[in-house]
Amino acid sequence: MKRVLFVTSEAVPFIKTGGLADVAGSLPKYFSKNEYEVSVMLPKYMCIREDMRKKMHHILHFYVDLGWRKQYVGILEAKEDGIQYYFIDNEFYFAGERPYNNIYEDVEKFAFFSKAVLEALPHMNYQPDIIHCHDWQTGLVPVYLENIYKKNVFYQNMKTVFTIHNLQFQGRWNLKAVKDITGLPDALFTPDKLESYGEGNYLKGGIVYADAVTTVSPTYAYEITTPDGGEGLDGLIRSNSYKLSGIINGIDYNEYNPKADPKIAYLYDANDLEEGKRKNKQALLKDMNLPYSDDVMLVGIVSRMTEQKGFSLVDYMMDELLSSGKFTIVALGTGEERYENMFRYYESRYPDRLKANIMYSEEAAHRIYAASDAFLMPSLFEPCGLSQLMSLRYGTVPVVRETGGLKDTVEPYNEYQHTGTGFTFSNYNAHEMRDSLLYAYQVFHENRTGWLDIARRGMEQNFS
Repeated sequence: MKRVLFVTSEAVPFIKTGGLADVAGSLPKYFSKNEYEVSVMLPKYMCIREDMRKKMHHILHFYVDLGWRKQYVGILEAKEDGIQYYFIDNEFYFAGERPYNNIYEDVEKFAFFSKAVLEALPHMNYQPDIIHCHDWQTGLVPVYLENIYKKNVFYQNMKTVFTIHNLQFQGRWNLKAVKDITGLPDALFTPDKLESYGEGNYLKGGIVYADAVTTVSPTYAYEITTPDGGEGLDGLIRSNSYKLSGIINGIDYNEYNPKADPKIAYLYDANDLEEGKRKNKQALLKDMNLPYSDDVMLVGIVSRMTEQKGFSLVDYMMDELLSSGKFTIVALGTGEERYENMFRYYESRYPDRLKANIMYSEEAAHRIYAASDAFLMPSLFEPCGLSQLMSLRYGTVPVVRETGGLKDTVEPYNEYQHTGTGFTFSNYNAHEMRDSLLYAYQVFHENRTGWLDIARRGMEQNFS
């Protein structure tokens, strides 16, 4: 039986800031059902909920050299949903109210984490066959393994997979500081290895030294080899394309299940989709103090409020959409102040058409997926995206831009062939987004049977 160790900076149910945590928490469950012995290793953040921290038990500790200092490493363990979790404990690095802080702090924190993971393995007498690393925070694991630890016979048969969840975040910082922090030799800080535009780059190290590199959709795997999508690393990625593949992310279909979801107001499936949607929509709008109408399309938005997610397009079209009388929008999320304030402003102008929930709530997210008629996701770029997968699962029709994983997972509606699971547009253009929403509204308003067929086809998709 192959042993796989997932190394990640976050994973549900312990700590979550975004989609990485959903994938890192659900993928091991799949592997464990398919003849793999799976474990997950992540930091023991002090901001993990107390009830989850109480499940952890200390098993050993030791010290690791990081740069010119020795640092304490505690190892704790916990079992959750049949998966073995291990936690790296060091309060100097993992205290605080959130997992990530300033980049100059995080590059040291995750250099420590990467080295501590590898140092822990012989102390635990644990030899994984594959170490699956996620995003820049773990990019140094393949670097340390190949250049330092494989001199020890204990590590020689270990292979690494490095998954890029979002190429925009690379873990870049001052070259001299990164050299001092990591203790790696100068020979590794060249343009074909860890140096990038005069800085040290953790994600680049993961790409160069991992045995295999994956990203979270086939289209995104192509896009990052181009100047437009490569975030300055397209040349490096093209030179390593022989080991690159794109694999669509998945969601936990037990957690996101409208037939058994305790977070939503009314349970339903494809057989009673119309009635279930209506009841959930009525309940959500009542709670949000918004009027209900069968003829008004409820558009859900659950997202980080950033430029990447397409909110400049939303901003440009919000007046026209809300003044048309065709749409009600319920938004949930936090992010850049300008977009948070944009939603607050339009809520004040259209209090009966828009509710801006500037927060994050897992329960509220589920309720929006279940209640909305359509789900808007007009991303500038999207490595995979999980929200459109969740909306499909709940029979909520996605309206998305054709980029990355959105292009791979949402089939555009064809009214003549009666196919498709959503509405799409190709260019990053506000009027194209508006036209897609208006086309969706036309089908919703004038062809309710066709609309329900689109929603049911979405519910039949399998992105588990």
